[in-house]
Amino acid sequence: MNLFNRWCAVWGLVMAGLCVVPQAGAQDAAKEASKPAATSQHRHQRPQLATGAAIAPDGRLWVVGLNAQAQLIVQSTPLDGAVQWSEARILNTGVDPIAADGESRPKIVFGPQGWAVISYTMPLAKPYTGFIRMLRSSDGGQTFSAPFTVHQDRQEITHRFDSVAFDAQGVLHTLWVDKRDQPPKGSAQKYAGAAIYRNESKDGGKTFGPDTKLADHSCECCRIGLARNPQGQLQATWRHVFEGGIRDHAFASVGAPANRITRSTQDGWQINACPHHGPGLALNAGGHPTGYHTVWFGIRKVNGQDQAAVRYARLNAQGEPLPETLRLLPDARAEHADVLADGQNVAVVWRSSEGAVTSLKAWLSTDGGQNFTLKTLGQATGYNDHPRLAQSSARIVVVWRNTQETQVHELRF
Repeated sequence: MNLFNRWCAVWGLVMAGLCVVPQAGAQDAAKEASKPAATSQHRHQRPQLATGAAIAPDGRLWVVGLNAQAQLIVQSTPLDGAVQWSEARILNTGVDPIAADGESRPKIVFGPQGWAVISYTMPLAKPYTGFIRMLRSSDGGQTFSAPFTVHQDRQEITHRFDSVAFDAQGVLHTLWVDKRDQPPKGSAQKYAGAAIYRNESKDGGKTFGPDTKLADHSCECCRIGLARNPQGQLQATWRHVFEGGIRDHAFASVGAPANRITRSTQDGWQINACPHHGPGLALNAGGHPTGYHTVWFGIRKVNGQDQAAVRYARLNAQGEPLPETLRLLPDARAEHADVLADGQNVAVVWRSSEGAVTSLKAWLSTDGGQNFTLKTLGQATGYNDHPRLAQSSARIVVVWRNTQETQVHELRF
C-alpha cells in the first residue's frame, strides 16, 4: 500500500469513497436545474454536517447547512455573551438535492446594500456532476429568493466545489471546479484534472456576467481558498495539476487572464488522485513583506522519506512561497485546516481525531505568524464537520458542527 492509500486508510476515506479520481461526466445532455431527488449515488449514509458560516454587518454570526431531513436551513446568533441560536429557518430550495459533506458545503456571504447570498452544489444524476446554485437576499438575509443556477453552461458535467465572496467594491465573485474542457470520450487528447471557472455579479446576485476560465488543470475535488489583497481584490488558491502530474497548489488574482498563475507550494506530490483536502488563504496585511498566509495538506520528501502533513507558510504578494516560513502544524493528525488573519493576529484551526474522540485545535499568533501558541478548543465523539473560521474586522470565530451541537469559539489572542 502506498503512502497516499495509507493516509486514506488512516482517516477512513477509502471506505467513504473520497480518495479516488472522479471520472469525467458525460457532456452530451443539456440539463436544466429542476432535477428530481438525489439518486443513490448522492445519498449519504452519514449525517451531512458540512456548514458555512459568516458574520453579518450587524455582528451576528450566521450558519447555513442541512437539517436531518436534508433541508437547507439558516440560523444566527449574537456574539456578545452566550451563544443563542435563532430557530432554524428552512429555505425554499424546491427539489434540489444539496451537497453538504466534507469539502463541498453550502456557503453564505454578506455584501453591501443589504445583499446576502447562499450558494451550494446541487448533485446531478450522473456521478461527480453538479450545478452551482444560489439564493439571494436584498434585505440582509431576512428573505431569500428561490434558487437559481449561477453559471451559463448547462451540460451534465462537473460544476462543483464552489467558493463565493464579495470584493471591496461590492462585486460578487463565484468560482467553481468545472469539466467542460474535457476532451470527448475516446479521444486521444489528454487533459489533466479539471478547470477553475468563475463569473461576477455587480448587483448582489441578480444578474451575472459570462463564465470565464481562470485556469486549466485544477485538481477535481478540493475546495478553493479566497482572500482579498490590500486593495480589496480577490485572490484564489487551489490544488493544481502541474507538469508530470504533480498536485501542488496554484495562486492567481481573480479576474487575471486565464492561466496566469503562480505555484504557491513545492511539495512535489505526484499522484493520480484527489485527496479532497483543499487549501486555506488569508491576507498577511501586518507582515513584511505584505503577502498571504496559507495552509494545505501534502506529502513531500524529507530526508528521503515521504512526510504526509498539514503545513503552514507565508506567500509574497505574487503568491510565491517564502521557504523560510514553512512549518508543519504541531499535530501529526491535523486535517482540514483553515486560516484567517487580522493584522498581526493569525489563526489556524483544524480537527484531529484519535480513536472515537475528535479535538478542535487552534494555533494562534500575535506577531504575523512568527510564533504560535497551540490551544485545544473543544472535543466531540462521532461524526463532525471540518472547522470553519468567520471574521468581521478584528473578531474571528471558529464554527464546528457535530451531531449534538454547533460549537462557536471566539478566538482570543
